Amino acid sequence: MKNIIEKQNLNNLLSTLIKIPSPYFEEEKIMEYACSWLKQRNVPAQIHRYHEKEITNFEGMNVIGTIDSGKEGPVIYFNGHLDTVRLCSGWTQPPYDAVVKDGNMYGVGALDMKSGCAIIMEVLAEFVKNVSDFRGKIIYNLVSDEEGPFGLGTTYLINDKKIQMADLAIITEPSAGFARVKSPSISLGARGGYNYKVKLYGKSSHAAAPELGINALLDAAKLACELEKTEMKEDEKLGKGSHCLIGMSGGGQSCSVPDYAEIEVFRHIVRGEGIDTIKEEIHEAAKRADLTSKYKIELRSSPAENFDGGFEPYVIDENNKYLDMLKKSINKVCGEDASITYFKSMGDFNYIGGKLSIPTVIFGPEGENYHGSDEYVNLDSVWETAQSIYDFLVCTLSQD
Repeated sequence: MKNIIEKQNLNNLLSTLIKIPSPYFEEEKIMEYACSWLKQRNVPAQIHRYHEKEITNFEGMNVIGTIDSGKEGPVIYFNGHLDTVRLCSGWTQPPYDAVVKDGNMYGVGALDMKSGCAIIMEVLAEFVKNVSDFRGKIIYNLVSDEEGPFGLGTTYLINDKKIQMADLAIITEPSAGFARVKSPSISLGARGGYNYKVKLYGKSSHAAAPELGINALLDAAKLACELEKTEMKEDEKLGKGSHCLIGMSGGGQSCSVPDYAEIEVFRHIVRGEGIDTIKEEIHEAAKRADLTSKYKIELRSSPAENFDGGFEPYVIDENNKYLDMLKKSINKVCGEDASITYFKSMGDFNYIGGKLSIPTVIFGPEGENYHGSDEYVNLDSVWETAQSIYDFLVCTLSQD
């Protein structure tokens, strides 16, 4: 099969997306651009709006669409996020100019994940342009607020029943970039996670007689240290979970024993772990720390219905026939097999692969410095990813 995806067209689209700043909660302009761009190329597209009223009061937008043959056949789902993290310090390249240097394009979100969204958009445009006779359907979502605190874009698509079951989901996050390996690479699963706080309540006394009080801040430090010693369950694919202490606060009055403190932890989990196991390991750590403070566990809740605030880990069945077809297309385009990885952190793919149980693959380009200064994506790997996905769609949805 000849190459269909034009490198320059793909690069131009990516450049335009980078030049539209879209930190999470500020995605309206880029969503409107993406929707218009797709409509101009006859790709079915519409804006999905949602309003999170309880915590953020955020009114968000997603771009959604379905290319439906009207015939029975495979259902392929795509998801990508058009928001980025906020601009950090330390950039030596202009962060919104899409500078190309040594085959790489620099910019906020270049790797994570405007390149992935450009791939979805260009592939769908070329598919609609060149393929008229096929079976099954293609469903896609370009979402907002993936980088924000709750992943609201995909959350509300699920709540509003805008995502149906599919035979394969392809999330074009930078699989090679995440794993820090050469493209092509695909991730066949990801760890999940929960954010929680432990609030500790001690007893105040004069600092000159600390033995008369209960130092909540000292107990918080002991608990944090004991949590780090927790023996983690090991998953044959995902490895072990992990604790990361991301916050500690507390204190008392001047010259007083602090009677309140709290720690905040992000706990990455693997299959077989969840809220109950997290609570149990906190209780066990508290026993080992010999706490005298009373404590309360608070897991961060989601503002949306049917969500517990966490991200479920998942692994795809490696015998999935559509995964096998994707691997063949990657080999055809790239001239080599894709390396296999399992992602260590979480994202919207956990909602798709974990909560919805859709077989989910993360497949995207290589690059460096996501969430950091001088973020860049390798342009050859962007094109290879796009051409591989296009070939996969044609082979999978072909009438032959």
